[in-house]
Amino acid sequence: MSGSSAALQPPADAVKPVRHPDAPAPGELLGAHYEHCFGCGPGQPHGLHLEARAGEGVSLTAEFTVQPAHQGAPGLAHGGVLATALDETLGSLNWLLRTIAVTGRLETDFLRPVPVGTTLYLEAEVTAVAGRKIYCTATGRLGGPGGPLAVRADALFVEVKVDHFVDHGRQEEIQAVMNDPDQIRRTRAFEVNP
Repeated sequence: MSGSSAALQPPADAVKPVRHPDAPAPGELLGAHYEHCFGCGPGQPHGLHLEARAGEGVSLTAEFTVQPAHQGAPGLAHGGVLATALDETLGSLNWLLRTIAVTGRLETDFLRPVPVGTTLYLEAEVTAVAGRKIYCTATGRLGGPGGPLAVRADALFVEVKVDHFVDHGRQEEIQAVMNDPDQIRRTRAFEVNP
């Protein structure tokens, strides 16, 4: 996908993304940013439980296995679940920039069906940065990095302050996170698009 909409075309003054010096090392498992995140959280029984690993530069890989709870048509992944997997993967790129950002736009192409029981192998990279805007792309392949291309997406993320989540999130969950004595877990809950 080449970014079919004008909103996904980086402006002429966009710069090449730079990996933050404190970003996880290539190959390092990123882990869940929030226990209850539908995309990566282990506390969601029907969530994707997506696992992402830092790659070289500002890229990463991720995997998730399509479960029966993720189906739309009989035996096939629901398109919204696949879009969620792409969004979660793209959002995880922000850990490599050490930037808090939310999805501004996501354009997804569905190229082939993804059967229940299949592991979807995802690759994503940041392609450009322009001010608060982060442009990125992702692909999803069936069964492994050399498998058939099933889905792809281009996205625009927008950098925000942590107040975005505090002001708009449900206060009960926000307070529970803020009261967590584990400072690392407390901080990570707001690191990527929840």
